[in-house]
Amino acid sequence: MNKVVVGLSGGVDSSVAAASLQSQGYEVEGLTLWLMKGKGQCCSEGMVDAASICEQLGIPHHVVDTRELFQTYIVDYLVSGYEAGITPLPCSQCNRVVKFPPMLEYARNTLGIDKIATGHYGRIEYDAKGDRYQLLKAIDDTKDQSYFLYDLTQELLAHLILPLGYQTKTETRAMANKFKLTTAEKPDSQDLCLIESHGSMKHFLDKYIQPKQGQIVDLQGTVLGEHEGIHHYTIGQRKGLGIAYAEPLYVVKLDPVMNQVIVATRDEGGQAECIVSRMNWVSIPEPENPIKAEAKIRYRSTPKLVNVIPLDTQRVKLVFDEPQFGITPGQAAVLYHGEMLLGGGIIEKS
Repeated sequence: MNKVVVGLSGGVDSSVAAASLQSQGYEVEGLTLWLMKGKGQCCSEGMVDAASICEQLGIPHHVVDTRELFQTYIVDYLVSGYEAGITPLPCSQCNRVVKFPPMLEYARNTLGIDKIATGHYGRIEYDAKGDRYQLLKAIDDTKDQSYFLYDLTQELLAHLILPLGYQTKTETRAMANKFKLTTAEKPDSQDLCLIESHGSMKHFLDKYIQPKQGQIVDLQGTVLGEHEGIHHYTIGQRKGLGIAYAEPLYVVKLDPVMNQVIVATRDEGGQAECIVSRMNWVSIPEPENPIKAEAKIRYRSTPKLVNVIPLDTQRVKLVFDEPQFGITPGQAAVLYHGEMLLGGGIIEKS
């Protein structure tokens, strides 16, 4: 019988992933990662719901303590990033280091199982011609989570099953009701687990970063207002600036050295290019020559045409066909060709 370890967060998606694989004949075991203490989808409340699902399905439930990994690679990573004036993307980092590798290691070394699965919306297909696993967008474009999976390795993709990638969220909810799962009516998580746990990103960061008053200035250096800490702001932000101005102003740069928040109008804030480091090429080998692709610079952004120019190992230059607003250091730039995710990396500070 095929065996698989399903990562269970306590939400409806991972619950349906487990029930669906079980209905397909897999021998399923559940695994929940203990990331941090406190309320939140990934933590104590989620573990209780995950245990309930395992009891309902009649499968074993395992809990793996990854709190130290989460503290080092997510909490410390976020804090140091915001202190440096960038806006880190924790979810892809968490998938790359904290979630998928420990899951596969535990499945193999402790349970003797060579397959893992999650409730992420994405698709994995094997390209025999190129001898490579390819990561594709989910069928449901409104729920596609391939953006957050861009940093997974070929080794992980070879042992990963994403059972929800070929169905819509509506179908997932219907399956949850069909299986009579205890999580069937549980609402979707709307925020990062850290925000759910602390109430807001501001409250989370204020626990670690001492607020330091500084100036809000325009591109010419004219002082327009004051702030209580640059870690409270992110590129593209418009609300909460507390500035009266003839046109809407947006945050376009954070300067940790001068402790300044730089703002500009939307027309002034566009960029035609950026440097992306820590590139991970997923569905294709690392290109030696420039290629054309579509880039997403935020999870919810629309893919935009871009020229991808290789610079050196794991670094590329993106030159957009049209200037883009909101290119944010620390966030991921993920490259697509249609439904196929080519690769992605972290936007550097300009």
